[in-house]
Amino acid sequence: MYIYIFIFFLVFNVTLSFTFSEEIQEDFLEQIKAQYKIEKNGIYEPLTDTAGNSVLGRAIVSGRKANCLACHTAPIPEEKFHGNFGPDLSGIGSRRTKAEIRLQLVIPRYFNPDSIMPSYFRIKGLRRVDPVYKGKTILSAQDIEDVVSYLATLKDSKN
Repeated sequence: MYIYIFIFFLVFNVTLSFTFSEEIQEDFLEQIKAQYKIEKNGIYEPLTDTAGNSVLGRAIVSGRKANCLACHTAPIPEEKFHGNFGPDLSGIGSRRTKAEIRLQLVIPRYFNPDSIMPSYFRIKGLRRVDPVYKGKTILSAQDIEDVVSYLATLKDSKN
């Protein structure tokens, strides 16, 4: 089972990854900052007019559409297999603001240029994109808001 998850993740990530020179990457980041109004390490304006739904967000995180649990552990006990490659999502709502979570989902490499997390809401600046995903985002704007809403609820027990 783990080998299938690893192969899916590897293929999925490679098809959606991008590599640019530092100069091109900085220029691209400036364009992205303007597009999403990134301020203080976050996208403060929601991507939709409809508020995120944490119940739907939990379903996305635990489901195969975003495949979050291939890399992350989350407080979703009914799912048997959780990854340990990415950070544990338990308590993420205490460590990050909604704006920072939104930015992490839209531009994963903003905080960590070496991140292998897929860009769930980008269609430009990607290389080696599978034809199935060409011109499409992995998650819709509403999906992003739903996931942000769910992850923001995951507080440390100390808070």
